[in-house]
This record gives sequence, structure tokens and C-alpha cells, in this order.
Amino acid sequence: MEKLEHKLSQEIKKAFVELFGNELDEAQIQLQKTRKEFIGDLTLVTFPFLKITRKSPEESAKLIGEFLEKNCDIVNSFNVVKGFLNIEATPSYWIDFLNSTHQTDRFGFAEPNSKERVMVEYSSPNTNKPLHLGHLRNNFLGNSVARILKANGHEVIKVQIINDRGIHICKSMLAWQKFGENTTPESEELKGDKFVGNYYVRFDKEYKKEIASLIESGVEEEEAKKKAPILLEAQEMLRKWEAGDEEITSLWKTMNNWVYSGFESTYQTMGVDFDKLYYESDTYLIGKDKVLKHIETESFYKKEDGSIWINLEADKLDNKLLLRSDGTSVYMTQDIGTAIIREEEFHCKNYYYVVGNEQDYHFNVLALVLQKMGFDWANGIEHLSYGMVDLPSGKMKSREGTVVDADDLMLEMRNTAQEISEDLGKLEGMDAADKDGLFWKIGLGALKYFILKVDPKKRMMFDPKESVDFNGNTGPFIQYTYARIQSILRKSDSDLKEVKLDIKLLDKEDINVIKQLYNFPEAINDSALQKSPALIANYVYELVKIFNHFYQNTPPIVKEKDDNIKNMRLFICNKTSEVIANSMSLLGISVPERM
Repeated sequence: MEKLEHKLSQEIKKAFVELFGNELDEAQIQLQKTRKEFIGDLTLVTFPFLKITRKSPEESAKLIGEFLEKNCDIVNSFNVVKGFLNIEATPSYWIDFLNSTHQTDRFGFAEPNSKERVMVEYSSPNTNKPLHLGHLRNNFLGNSVARILKANGHEVIKVQIINDRGIHICKSMLAWQKFGENTTPESEELKGDKFVGNYYVRFDKEYKKEIASLIESGVEEEEAKKKAPILLEAQEMLRKWEAGDEEITSLWKTMNNWVYSGFESTYQTMGVDFDKLYYESDTYLIGKDKVLKHIETESFYKKEDGSIWINLEADKLDNKLLLRSDGTSVYMTQDIGTAIIREEEFHCKNYYYVVGNEQDYHFNVLALVLQKMGFDWANGIEHLSYGMVDLPSGKMKSREGTVVDADDLMLEMRNTAQEISEDLGKLEGMDAADKDGLFWKIGLGALKYFILKVDPKKRMMFDPKESVDFNGNTGPFIQYTYARIQSILRKSDSDLKEVKLDIKLLDKEDINVIKQLYNFPEAINDSALQKSPALIANYVYELVKIFNHFYQNTPPIVKEKDDNIKNMRLFICNKTSEVIANSMSLLGISVPERM
């Protein structure tokens, strides 16, 4: 069906020819949504056309509005506010639109793989600790952005880079060697990532003890931090690992596998997945080789100590180290290697990195270095930066063991959902397994929605209690509206596929819901362009508010005696529930059939 914006643009072009003898290009006509305090659907700003109309803004708008009202069959009325022409579409347009949704079960979604292939990297954890609250925002954002881009027609490759090497890994390994007494996750009945994370915390405690002891013996604090025996042992373990020591490599594989098993369990609970995993231990050497091949390229240079750098001063940045004097890689080198491998494998239009905003500088440099290496595709690298998540209790610190564990938080959300649901007392007849599934849907829906409704670039405060409220801008409020609609549909026996929608049956409340349904494709498109799930969250919340107003101000639908009116409103209900479910799915949230 022809979009309202395009149809009106064509009619406005005709108006300018008839009224002012001027042919406009459609790109000159900018229609925007009418502000809520005014009557109308779309607004034309007349100020850019005053040289053509040679009349005041108000008179120009009035003439155009009168022409449209008289000559355009989809214009119901107009009003002028200081040169802003507010245009209201006819009820027949909205009926035709609603009828057009009969023809698809993918309303709002673009044709699959009709747009360029893109890659989204998210999660990317270290293998020395379990996932925490910060990882939840990362994973929910990355997974939702991937879903939205796919809905907008892109082929999407979801990946993560697992940081499975480095001194932080060796700290956990060394602590287990010293204090683990050959225990395993199985013997301790712990998830593997939590088991290994405990030894990362144990290392830090022992490290601080040794620093304090050295300071007490007269060593300066900064020197003590460098000379603590347990740190020197960890550094030696890292050297042995990089040299391929069999015993250290075997321990590294064992402990990483413990962590991978734990991660997989957490990802399943989160409802996120990946198409391909990359490992830092595989890519860091490739990055080194790629850098060495470009040593003669402009801006690259070698210092007397043998280290390799790139000069980015012309780009208003600094000089960046790419290889140390001993030939070992830095993080930038590893990311260069990973990026090149991915391009060779997938040839994507864009590469989106979902990483916290503390890495803004890093990704500016990564894209720039790759461009200077001659890789044009590096122009498609984009850092999807996001703010940190705070709690009422303050910041989290991994090495001190004060992080909010992702598994624990998700379980807490599930249990809170159970308490609230049981207090409402509407679960009679539901068996234990179904109840458990419902509590997880509500709890995780509350958590995901609360995080994703915030602009990704903003730092946010997460309040678990507020997120599970069944009223207001929350996941459970939206889920409850969906469940309410399903209850209405279950009580009816209408065949909605045969519904005939009639303009004479519509009233204002019906049209308001239809208008918000009409905005769904645009919400997906805008959200994909901005890579912001918050736009989908805001859209579906607005839809739910409008639907609830419709529900409260319309006679009970299932008791409606006029079958035509009843079936039309049931169709609106059904289409609304479909769009709610699809919107929430784009956020990675499931909707329950009853609550």
C-alpha cells in the first residue's frame, strides 16, 4: 500500500503547480509527524517555500490545505498553526491500511536479506570471571541490534571475540595452582565460570597481602606493586604460556573450558547466541603478521628499540604502539588481525562493535589504522558505544568480588516476578512447569526492557524493583497488555481472516490504535538506522498506552452485539497483539499468553 507520506508529497507537488505555477522536486517536501497537541497526522512546514508562494506562511499553508482538502481523497481536514500545515488523513485511508495488513504475517519487516550483510560483535568476555551486570547490557544491546537490523532486511552475522589470554587469565590459573587443591567445578558444585572467577578474586587478596608485607618491610608502594612475588609468578606463567609450555597450556585449556561451559549456560538463560566465535589466542599472532607487512606504509615507523608505531598526529590523535620492542602484540594489534580475518571470511558492509564507551578512543584508532593500511572496508567499522550500568549500591569491581553476577541477578528477577505474580492471584490451573516458564519470561522481560528502553549512549541506574512494576513504562506492563488481548481473543470464536473492515464502523479510539500500528515499519527502520533498541521500546510502550485507552473507552468487545463492529475490533486487537509480540521479540523479550 502506498505510504501516506509519499501520497501526500505527490498531492502537494500538484498543489504547487496549480496554485503557484512551480514544479517541486519531491526531496524538497519535508513532512513530519504532527505534534500531539495539534489535530493532524503529518505537518508541512511552509517557510522554505515563501519565495515560491510570495505569500505569508499562514496564507501559503491555508491555500495548500484548501487545495488538498478539495482535490485529494485521502485528506480529511487541515489546520494552520503559524505557517505549519497540519494534515489529517481520512478514515478510509486507515481502513485501507488495516486491510492491507491482512496480506502478510511479517507486517513491518523488510524482505529478508534484501540489504547488505553486516556484522555485530557483542559480549566478548574475559575467561577469568563470570558475566556480570555490565555484560547483560552489552549482550542485550548487541542481540537486540542484530535482531532489528535483520528485521530491517540485513543479513546479520553475530560474533564475539573471547579474551582467553593475557596476565588476567594467568592470575586465575596461578591462584588455582596454589590454593585449589585439585578441586573442580564438579567437586565444588559450581558453574565453571564462577569457580574460576573465585580464584581471580583469591589472587587479588593474596597480591594485596604481599604488597602490604613489602611496604611494612620498607619498600615503596609503587615498587611493592611491581615486586610482589605472586605477580612475578603470574608474569612468568604468561611467558611460559606464550612459549608453548605444555603443562601451562594444558592447565589453560582446562580452566578455559570450565569457563566456556559456564558462559554457555548463562547465554541460554539470557536468550542470546552467536554465529561465530573468535578467540584472542588465535588472532593475536595474525595481527602481528599483518602489521609487519605494512611497516613500509606511510605513517608506520620503527623505533630504535625495535617497537613499531603509527603516527596519527595528522588526524589529531597521537602516536600508537602496534608491536612492542620484544615483538609481542598489544590489544590494538590483536583487533587489527581479527578485523582482517572477518573481512576475508564475510565481506560485510558494516562491522558494528558493541563495547562500552571507555573504548571510544580505541575504536577510532582501529578504524583509522586499518584505513591507513589500505583497507577501504574499514570505513564501515562503527563503535556502538554505550554507557555503564550503576546500581543504587555503587560501582562494581571484579577483582574484589563485588560485581553483580549476571546469573544471580537474572534469578533474582525471576523470583521477584514470582512473588508479584502470586500476589496478583491469577495463576489458578497453571501447572508448576508453566508457572516457572512464566516467571522467567516476566523476570527477564523486566530486566531486558528496563535496560533497553534507555538510550544506549547514556549511563544508567538499574533498579530491580522498579523494573518489575506491572504499571508504567516496564516490560511486565507491556507483557500484561499482550496477555489481556489474548484473553479477549480466546473468549471470542470469530474467524478474523474473513473480517470485512468498514469505514462506517470506525470511531476515534479505533483510528488512534490503527495510526500507531501504521508507525511500526518506521520504528523498525529508525531503530536500525540509529542502532538503538530504545526506539522500539518507546514505540511499543506508546502502542500499549494507546491500546489500553481504546480498551477502557470502548464497550466490552466480546459483549458487542453488532458482529461487524465486534469482529473489526477483534481484528484490531489481534493485529495489536501481533505488533506487540514482534516489537518485544526485537528486544529479545518473550510475551506470555496469560499472566
